[in-house]
Amino acid sequence: MLQQLGSAPSARLPTVVMDAGIATEANIEWLKARSYPYLVVSRERHKQFDPAQASVVRDQPGLRISVQRVLDEDTGEVRLYCHSSAREGKERGIAERFCTRLEAELQHLAEGLHLPRRVKDYDKVLVRIGRLRQRYAKVARYYELHLEKDEASGRATALHWQRLVPTEEILPGVYCLRTNQADWDDATLWQTYIMLTEIEAVFRSLKSELGLRPVYHRIAKRVDAHLFISVLAYHLVHTVRLQLKAQGIDLSWDSLREQLDGQERVTVVLHRDDGKICHVRKATRPEPRQLTIYRALGLSSMPGKTEKTLVDPGATGATTEATQM
Repeated sequence: MLQQLGSAPSARLPTVVMDAGIATEANIEWLKARSYPYLVVSRERHKQFDPAQASVVRDQPGLRISVQRVLDEDTGEVRLYCHSSAREGKERGIAERFCTRLEAELQHLAEGLHLPRRVKDYDKVLVRIGRLRQRYAKVARYYELHLEKDEASGRATALHWQRLVPTEEILPGVYCLRTNQADWDDATLWQTYIMLTEIEAVFRSLKSELGLRPVYHRIAKRVDAHLFISVLAYHLVHTVRLQLKAQGIDLSWDSLREQLDGQERVTVVLHRDDGKICHVRKATRPEPRQLTIYRALGLSSMPGKTEKTLVDPGATGATTEATQM
């Protein structure tokens, strides 16, 4: 795909944006060898972030993004260490939940050393601890564990643990972007990366709403059609969001759907004295938040016209009269 995009004689090589899942060193070396500009999420475990040296690229209620720029003199790459307040809160919440579960299981294991019919053999307790470390791998590194042993009986006598203070290598809410676009400013780098996350979020939503997941196709042309519909749907979403952004409405696709949720088409069924049944179908009135979106897009706030259908059950074949009001 990349070779086709850059095959035209006058075509500029596109900037490749990749998430950590495919930003392997081999793939990055492939891009470098072909002179592709790239912006990827770094897989490095060591992180650094100094708020005093960081600049703010987004500041809004519930979300503050700060970035620290570091230039690698050897490779010419830029490392952009990003700190998200929302991401920090999420990561801390997840870590605290796993820490609570791990400590509860350690406590259960420690109490069992002095209770009948519970595991006491030193080696077996070590195996249990190893399994807990695997199960809670993300938070187990925060703990220093010590298991005491009675050499005479070969039994474990006590289990102690201490929760360590996280080091700079596990800073919550911090992730690293690496790029060879050294002439881009911090805000441009971060906003370009965010485009990838927004695209992924839209596709996740569309795959659920349009029934595009899972893919059961076995014939190539059907797979192509599936992908075409997905990309076409994304372009429609992008057009809508672009028009809204021009009016100062910067909402994700999920947020837009939530804002518009509630306005519906309803049908009222009326039984008349002459035996006929009248169906009146119309849209409910929009809420102020929905009116704002309709006006920004130049759309009618009452989608669809009022339809009136008259059904005569006594007539042969039940005739229907439809009018639009």
